Amino acid sequence: MKKNLVLTGMMGVGKSTIGRKLSEKLKLKFIDIDQFIEKREKSKISEIFKVKGEIYFRKIEKKITLEILKEQQIVIALGGGSFLNNLIRQKIKNSSLSFWLDSNIKIILPRLQNIKKRPLLNKDNFEENINKIYLERKKIYNKADFKIKCDSLEIDEIVNKIIKLYENSTN
Repeated sequence: MKKNLVLTGMMGVGKSTIGRKLSEKLKLKFIDIDQFIEKREKSKISEIFKVKGEIYFRKIEKKITLEILKEQQIVIALGGGSFLNNLIRQKIKNSSLSFWLDSNIKIILPRLQNIKKRPLLNKDNFEENINKIYLERKKIYNKADFKIKCDSLEIDEIVNKIIKLYENSTN
């Protein structure tokens, strides 16, 4: 039985886009955790943060992610902060192959510049804030099974690289 395929990494790195393409090529179900949360909560993540706070959001994110990880043979795009949770990370290690999609902050910055739905970014010192988040998270992201450096790769190249690693690891 093939394991789940989990994508982690910074917001704006392309987890959702790559996840959709992977699921199409591998003919597996795709779940974007952030979209799933918005559907279940009937509210945008930015609204959840604003109205109920980050602690509430992380609690819901943990519950939903652990629920989804019980499924089999799916492609999952985690929210940017999900992998930081020890329990989620352990469940991923036990049920899935994880891929850290890493990209230089200079490449991610323009993608995030005008996006209002990212609650952790709606602050002053935008670039400094992104760098701080990345530096805090990269040592945890590094615990993923594989690291894919996305900077000089096209989406299809990233997808093919992940598929090759996934298939070699689950056979």
